[in-house]
Parts: sequence; structure tokens; C-alpha cells
Amino acid sequence: MAQSSAEHYHQTIRDLSDRVVAAQKPIRILDAIQWDNRIREDFFRNGCREQPSVDRAYYAARSLGFDPEGLRGVFHAIERDTVRQLGQFNPVGKLLARMCREYQMAVRMLEARGTPEFGHLSEELYGSASDAFHAGDPSLADLGRLMADTLGNIDGSEVLAPEPRDIPAADAVAWLQQRLGDAFSDAGFPVRVLLDDGIVADAAAGADYLKIRHDAVFNHRDLRLLEVHEGWVHLGTTLNGQAQPVCTFLSKGPPSSTVTQEGLAILMEVIAFASYPSRLRKLSNRVRAIAMAEDGATFLDVFAFFGEQGMSEQDAYNHASRVFRGSTPELGPFTKDLSYNKGFIMLYNFLQLAVRKGRLDRIPLLFCGKSTLEDIPVLAQLVDEGLVVPPRFLPPQIRDLNGLAAWMCYGNFLGRLNLDRIEADYAHLV
Repeated sequence: MAQSSAEHYHQTIRDLSDRVVAAQKPIRILDAIQWDNRIREDFFRNGCREQPSVDRAYYAARSLGFDPEGLRGVFHAIERDTVRQLGQFNPVGKLLARMCREYQMAVRMLEARGTPEFGHLSEELYGSASDAFHAGDPSLADLGRLMADTLGNIDGSEVLAPEPRDIPAADAVAWLQQRLGDAFSDAGFPVRVLLDDGIVADAAAGADYLKIRHDAVFNHRDLRLLEVHEGWVHLGTTLNGQAQPVCTFLSKGPPSSTVTQEGLAILMEVIAFASYPSRLRKLSNRVRAIAMAEDGATFLDVFAFFGEQGMSEQDAYNHASRVFRGSTPELGPFTKDLSYNKGFIMLYNFLQLAVRKGRLDRIPLLFCGKSTLEDIPVLAQLVDEGLVVPPRFLPPQIRDLNGLAAWMCYGNFLGRLNLDRIEADYAHLV
């Protein structure tokens, strides 16, 4: 039987989407730029007084695992075929073409490891600490400083005492398996939580699993945060993207989707009451450190800054190396860690506007897959056309929007109040 025009159109999109998913597979940005244990060992052997021995030659000796020029050509060919087969103004075609261009830029960034161009391309993909949210508004660096002041006041309080970390990794796996298994069962997604001895972070989300480092220890607050951040958001958007029958590209996000995905994870931490001040302090200090590096601070300067924030030398090294990975100790930062706070602010503004305009139907679209905030209008159109299916998994706060809508109704008003005037009027109370 001859294929209908609609079936042919859907198959064309599916084929182009599958080509993008296959082409991006060898690109592993964080694996390609992180520093190995030898750099750490040498740094501490030298008494933390010398810059880490990382230069362009260090990166050149580490294969990317693919031919950069050839892979850029693959993405160029997909972009060309997308325009030829779907047209220049087709909404899906524009998304696919943009993804192809971004992946080409990501490849160029990895080729430029250890050079000034790496930092320039990083800013294009993830932003800069000097970026403002709107004309005349404070920048991300301003946000980092403001949060540091507020969190510093909270640190002086004895009410929020730190909780001991005494839950071993094996017990954490069992708890998270139960929680995530229950959360995803209604959507029909099997989720695995595994012990792993090959990851650097305490936890890392994969396609349908969450890995927990075998020697990590946790408290219940840590586990709740992992459930929300890594489980509900990172696993949730991946699995919803994998369930797309036509637009399979939603299962894999280009670098620009990082801002939306990490911002969404922080947003869910906050509205699920899973976050806490010391967590926010860590995120704001990363913004401050990137701002320092953009202004010329070296690795040693940033290492000292994290030490001044009360971190151990090991933790200070871990955080400083995040800032300079892919770069060198004196060339400027890799700016991905701006994504958390930048994405949170952008998504909070979006939620406020969606509630004010009565467009609550747009909010669940954030979970359709690895998308960006700018994609929301197109995703809404594609859902209407049957090219994108609504997300099968949604966190409880998004599945039932009553509470979120009520909170945002007040938030729209509270955001207009003069905080300086409030502080003056309420000073006698605190």
C-alpha cells in the first residue's frame, strides 16, 4: 500500500531525527575536558602552590574518539538534507538545523581545548557570568554576589544544623530504587539504580538508570535531592524523549538545552522542598568563581577562593578544576556551571508569565524531552500536530499544577514589592 503524505512526512522527520541522534553519540564533552588523577596528584604533591600542569599539549595527547572534521561534515550534511526535505521555515526543520549547528560548534570547542577559543565557544554555548537576564537587570555575577550575602547570613544561624552523612552507597541505592521505581511506574518506565566505581561524582544519570558511586556516603537530604534532580528531571526528560515516536531528537539535547535542563532540575528541587541553603551556596560560589576567571583569575586564585568559603583542599580542588576543565589554569573558564542559576531564573520567569497569561498547558511541555525553553512554542504546535506526544512522566508538582499556580499568583505580586522598604518596615521583627 502506498504511503500517505502524512506518513511520508512523519517518516522523513523520524529519519532525520535518528541521524542526529546517531551522529552526536561520540560527543562526550565532559569526558573530553576533565582532568585526570595525575593532575590532581601533582598539584597536591607540589603543596598546592603551583598551577596544575595542563596546557594545549595535555589535551592534544587525549583523543576525542572521533574525527572532528568528519563529524562536522556529517552534521552539515544532515542540516543540508533537513532544509532540502522539510523546507527552510518548517518548525521541526528549524529545530533540527539549529541542533546540527550547535553540535558543530561543540565539536569546534573540543578541538580548541587548551586555547583561548575554547572559552569563547563555551560562552556562546552556555553563556557568560556578565550576561544580564534583561536590559538593565542584574547579571549572573550580581546574582552570585547577592546570594552569597543572603546565604552568609543564613550560615550564621544555628537553626539549620548540618546533617551527618552516614548512609552508605548500597543503602542509598535501595532507597532510590524504591522511590524512583514508584515514581516512574505509572508512566511504564523501568528505572534502575546501580552501584558504580567508575564515576567521579556521587551520582550520575544515564538513559534509564542512575549510578551511585560505590564509596559515597549520604544523608536523607542528599537522597531526596538526587531523587528530584537526577531522577525526576534528568531521567524523566530522557525517558520522555526516548518515548517520542517521531521526534526522536528529543532524547538527546544539544549544549544549549543544558541551561534549561539544569535550571529545571534546580527549580524542581526548590518547589519540591528538596533543596537547602548550603546547596544554593555551592551553586552561587560556582558562578562567582566563573566570574573571577572571566576577569583574569587563575586556578590558584579560584582554588584559594573556594578555600575561603570553608571547603577542604580536596573539595576546593574539585570545584576549581570544574571551572578550568577544557581550558588551562590561566586562560579563563568553562562556563557550563552557570547553567544551574541561569536556567532557574529563566524558567521561574517563564512560569510566572505562563500563570499570568493562563497558559498552564505550556508548563508540562518542559518535560517532553531534552528541549530548550525557546522550543516551547514549537513543541506546543508539534503536540497539536501529533508529531510530539505529551510527556508520559511528570513530577507530582507538574502533574497537578494547582499548587504551583497558586504560588506563582502570589509570586507575580510579591516580585513587585520594594525589598529595601520591606526591610526597613520589618526591621524590628528580626
